[in-house]
Amino acid sequence: MNIKSKNKAIIFLITSAFFFALMSTFVRLSGDLPTVEKMLFRNLVAAVIASMILIKNKISILPAKKKNLPWLILRTLGGALGVFCNFYAVDHLLLSDASILNKMSPFFAIIFSFFIMKEKPSFVQGFAVVGAFVGSLFVIKPTFMNAQLLPSLVGLLGGMCAGLAYACVRKATTNGEHSAYVVFFFSSVSTLICLPLTVISFEPMNFYQFTMLLLAGAFAAVGQFMITLAYKNAPSKEISVYDFSQIIFTAGLGFIIFDQIPDLLSVIGYVVIVLMAVLSFLYSNNLLWFKNNTNA
Repeated sequence: MNIKSKNKAIIFLITSAFFFALMSTFVRLSGDLPTVEKMLFRNLVAAVIASMILIKNKISILPAKKKNLPWLILRTLGGALGVFCNFYAVDHLLLSDASILNKMSPFFAIIFSFFIMKEKPSFVQGFAVVGAFVGSLFVIKPTFMNAQLLPSLVGLLGGMCAGLAYACVRKATTNGEHSAYVVFFFSSVSTLICLPLTVISFEPMNFYQFTMLLLAGAFAAVGQFMITLAYKNAPSKEISVYDFSQIIFTAGLGFIIFDQIPDLLSVIGYVVIVLMAVLSFLYSNNLLWFKNNTNA
C-alpha cells in the first residue's frame, strides 16, 4: 500500500465520520418512531443513490465475482444488525455514548480481519483491543442500578456487528468488488429486510419527521460510500484511529442541539478507548520507539 492510497483512506474515513455524526443527529431529531422504521428510510435512500451510481457507471447488479457473494451477504447481515443496534442506542443514550460504543467497531474489525483477511494482530494491537473493552465498561457502567444498561449493551453489540461488516467490506473490495456495488447490495437487501418489519410496526409520521429521516438517509449514504472507499484503500489497522473523529463531531452536535453533557465515567471511557486507538495506530505505522528499537 502506498502513501497516496493511505492518505486518501484517511480523508475518506474522517469525512464518513462527519456524515455519520449528522446521520445520528437527524435520527434522534426524527423523534419517537420504531427503530426499524428509521432503518428503512436510512437504507432506502442509500439504495436509491447507489442504484443511480450503478446505472451511471454501467455497473452490473450482480457481484463482480461469485466468490464475493458470501462476504456481501455476511456484510449485509452484520451491517443491518449493526445499524439497528446503533439507532436504538442513539434513541436511548447520549449521542456521544452511542457513538463511542459504535466506534468499538475498529477493534472488532481487527479481530474479524484475523479470521477473514488473515491479518494477524500484534501483541500491542491485542493489548489495545483489550484496553478498549475496559474503556467501554466505563461507558456501559454494567450494574443493575444503571437504567441505561440495556441500550449500552445493544450499542456495544452494534459496534461488534459493524466491525464484522467492515472486515467483509475489505474482503469483498480487495477481491475486485466495486465499492458502489457493496453499498448497493447492503442498502437494497437491508431495505427488503426492513420493509415487512416496518409494515408490522408502522407508526404514522409528520412532515418534520419525514424530512429528518430523509436527511438521515442521505447523510448515511454519503458516510457509507466514504467508509467503503476508506477500507478499500487501506487495512483497518492502518487507518481506524481516524474513525474516532466521529466522537468529536457527535459530542459537539449533542451539546449544541440537545444540551447533552456526558458524565465523568463516560469521559474516562472515551479517553481510554481513543488512547487505545492511538496506540494501535502508532504501532501499525512504526511510530513507537520500542518497536523501532526492536526492528533495529
